Amino acid sequence: MEVRELQKVLIVDDELDICFLFGRILRGRNLKTGYARSLEEARLSIREETPSLVFLDNSLPDGRGVDFIPFLKKDCPATRVIVVTANDSAADKKIAMQQGADEFLGKPLSLALIRRELDKIAV
Repeated sequence: MEVRELQKVLIVDDELDICFLFGRILRGRNLKTGYARSLEEARLSIREETPSLVFLDNSLPDGRGVDFIPFLKKDCPATRVIVVTANDSAADKKIAMQQGADEFLGKPLSLALIRRELDKIAV
């Protein structure tokens, strides 16, 4: 697998505490972060600047994150996607991976788990 440095990470989650948690961890790794609290905000953010990685909640006010993945991958095929959800059933994971997610994580998240996932993609 090619190792590349991430430039921007977009966090798509309607829970501000999750956004702040991810932002703190990512800034600690000298990564640029952006937040979107809905799929529409994510679309606008991606049009402004293509992220290298997206942490994508699966349950947002305007839709399911897994349904957003094909749009994201069509416009930004190199962008990595990690789906983050409280509903981490095997069926949801299968759908996310079929849609193009690179990883699927269940909430609640731990600092160690987030760091481990970032290490897997060489951040």
